[in-house]
Parts: sequence; C-alpha cells; structure tokens
Amino acid sequence: MRRREFILALGGAAAAWPLAARAQQRGRLPTIGFLGAGTPATQSQWAAAFVQRLRELGWIEGRDVAIEYRWGEGRNERFAEIAAEFVRLKVDVIFTFATPPVLAAKQATSVIPIVFATANDPVATGLVASLARPGGNVTGVANLTGDLAAKRVELLREVIPRLGRLAILTNMDNPGATAEMRQAEAAARTVGLVVDVAEIRRAEDIGPAFEVFKGKTDALYVAPDALVNANRIRINTLALGARLPTMHGFREYVEAAGLMSYGPNMPNGFRRAADFVDRILRGTKPAELPVEQPTKFDFVINLTTAKALGLDVPAMLLARADEVIE
Repeated sequence: MRRREFILALGGAAAAWPLAARAQQRGRLPTIGFLGAGTPATQSQWAAAFVQRLRELGWIEGRDVAIEYRWGEGRNERFAEIAAEFVRLKVDVIFTFATPPVLAAKQATSVIPIVFATANDPVATGLVASLARPGGNVTGVANLTGDLAAKRVELLREVIPRLGRLAILTNMDNPGATAEMRQAEAAARTVGLVVDVAEIRRAEDIGPAFEVFKGKTDALYVAPDALVNANRIRINTLALGARLPTMHGFREYVEAAGLMSYGPNMPNGFRRAADFVDRILRGTKPAELPVEQPTKFDFVINLTTAKALGLDVPAMLLARADEVIE
C-alpha cells in the first residue's frame, strides 16, 4: 500500500472509532456537555431522568463518562456562551433541550454531535433536514407541542364554557414558541374566540405583559419555553392574582400552581434522549439516527388552583386526567 493511501485509510479508521474509545485514547473520560435551558431548581427532575438512563446503559457519571453542567436560565445570550464554551472544551456530545439552546449549539459547531430531548418542530426551525433523515450533527426527540395547541384550547373551553377571549403568552425570540402561538391562535379563532398575544423576550417583560391583558381576557395560554419555564412560579402567581385560568404544555407548570397542562412527559423524553447519547458515544453518527416523536402524554389538573379561581371542573374531565393535584 502506498504511503498516501495508508495515511488516508488510517484517518478513515480513526474517524470510525467510537467517540468513547477516542476520548479514552486522549486520556480522559468521554464528556457530555449538558446545556440546561432553565435552572437546576426548575429542571433537576428532567436532568435526573437523563442521568439515570445513562447509568442503566452503562455510563456511570465520574466512572465511565463525565458531564459538564451549564444552565442558561432561559436567556438566549447564555445559550450561545455555553455552546461556545463546550466547543472550546471539546466535549464529545452536546446534550440540550428547547429550540433556542439547540439552535445556539448548532450555530456553534457542525462537528460535535448534538442531541436534544425536546425541540418544537425541528424541521420547520431548521434543526434537521427531516425527521427520518436528520443529516448533519443534530438529532433527538421532537416535541411537537404545536400540534397539540387545538387540544389545549378545547380543554380550556371545557373548563370555562363561557370562554370568549384568550391571551397567549409567548417568548417571541423562540421560533418553536412562536410556531405554537400561531397554531393556538388559529385554533382559538376557529371556535370564535378573540385572541390577545402577549409578547415577551426576557423575564422583565412578564409583569408588563400581564398589565396589558389583565381584566380583558378570560384565560391564559402559556406557550412552553425555557424562559417561561424558568419563570413559571411567577407567571402562575400573576395569573392567580389576575384570576386567570392557565393552560400549559408540561405537568411541571401545573405543579407550580398552573391550572392545567397537556403535553409530552418530559422525564420520558430525557430518558429517550439518553439512548441517543449512548449510541453516539458507541460510534453511531447523529445523521444516522432518525428524530423520534413523543409517545407518552400527560393531562394534569390542579384542583387547588381551580378552587382558588372558583372553577368547577367537570367530573368527566377529572376522570380523563392522568393526574389530579389536590
């Protein structure tokens, strides 16, 4: 074999080595860069589900794999900073969730594999070429929450039969959240509701947004997003003060005194994302891993909040709930 052909063959073989093996050749554990969209206080359960699944797959933190945790606190500028830091650290995989952090990671690197546990419509937002053939270095579990917008509006109408005006709180800097806002707005107008869009881009916008629609609307639809997740207690406190029933995308929002949620089970999504990380560390390319869709959905009602708002939740609706918080 000629010297040039030998070098090319050797380079090809090295590229095919599992990332874990290559990391160990460099004298360190394979490293996962964990880009948390919110804060440890609001998303520790999701992170725990991810780490537990890794353990089940043979990746024990500190022994078989290292995890570098960083938290973006719902701020886009932090996502970009953390993604750039992971590139400098030369992590083997970047794990994240929610559309803006995934976009930040993709903009930071086209080489390091990126796995997401949730991203709303990753094809429309440009994260992947298609669900079946993602291409590039990004894959994971799609969170098609926008497709559930009509269902959420329907559930609100069941609890509030006289619902006539709906406010939608949306982080306008999140393309996934704005896509859901448009779908929720269309669903609401189809059934004759008047819609007010409350636009936010940072935590400081939340209070003024409530002042705009307070006293003018019958309910609040909160488009799921890292920014609103990090501020979910404040949002629900303001909603209770304004006597507004709320609809959310995840059960964790209802645990924080929201009225109802309908959407994918997030711990389950994080566990499934750990399977992607496992396969990538063992040598599979992200482009070869089709994006999956949620399989487990939760409908949760907070009866304590309902009582505080003076709402009588129909017994038929309570019977359909996966969980009732009392």
